Amino acid sequence: MKFCSQCGKPVSQRIPEGDTRLRYVCDHCDTIHYQNPNIVAGCLPVWGSQVLLCRRAIEPRRGYWTLPAGFMENGETVEQAARRETLEEACARVRNLSIYTLIDVPHINQVHVFYRAELVDLEFAAGAESLEVRLFEEHEIPWSELAFRTVGRTLECFFADRPTEQYPVRSEAVPPMASRTQPNHQ
Repeated sequence: MKFCSQCGKPVSQRIPEGDTRLRYVCDHCDTIHYQNPNIVAGCLPVWGSQVLLCRRAIEPRRGYWTLPAGFMENGETVEQAARRETLEEACARVRNLSIYTLIDVPHINQVHVFYRAELVDLEFAAGAESLEVRLFEEHEIPWSELAFRTVGRTLECFFADRPTEQYPVRSEAVPPMASRTQPNHQ
């Protein structure tokens, strides 16, 4: 950040009085510009024993498979964001949403929240951000072609919990990647 969104004057980084973190502060009007994590909301849509995945039509990770998810918008709840993203990316309607995984990705300032959800029907299709959308049985999941570690982790938890049909809310963090074989998007 170089300029204040309030007055347009230059900003500098410093720890404001009463704070403990480095912030962008306007040198002219003293406005403190807080930068906070983004929330990614999505669904793990289920139909019987199958889960719905989308092949990404956009970067990052174009061509890789993911659960329908995206950034939360102002003015919506996390659940509304998950429903909207599922509709936008998979043209799919879901019901009985239940929060399932909450995964912190602090090295890129994101929190990923996935809901388990039931597909309302089989009327789904690739949205503008998807190349294709399809249902997968557990043994068909393209594990090596998943776009993001948070998606893989959510699927691992789901298939581990499915035999008992007990789906506790999972909360964990994803550390930075050690290698660069996958872009550092999570």
